[in-house]
Amino acid sequence: MRLGTSIMNVLVIDIGGTNVKILATGQHEAIKFPSGPAMTAKAMVAGVKKRTRDWKYDVISVGYPGPVLRGCPKAEPRNLAPGWV
Repeated sequence: MRLGTSIMNVLVIDIGGTNVKILATGQHEAIKFPSGPAMTAKAMVAGVKKRTRDWKYDVISVGYPGPVLRGCPKAEPRNLAPGWV
C-alpha cells in the first residue's frame, strides 16, 4: 500500500433468479445460496448476513436483477418474490 491510499474491503452480492452469490475481499471462494420466486429482499439480507457473519468489509456492491434509478429499484424482478421496490 502506498502512503495516502487505503484499500477498502468490498462485499459483492449478485442477486440472481436461481442463486444469490457473495464474495468479499480476502475470501477465496464465492458462497451461493438459492433464491427463486419465494426470495424476498428481507430473506436475501438475512441469508447474506448469516453467511458473512465473520467477514470484514467496508462497502457493499449489489447486482440487482432489475432497473435501478438513483440507487433505488424501480421494478420488481420477474423471478423473485415481490417487495424489492
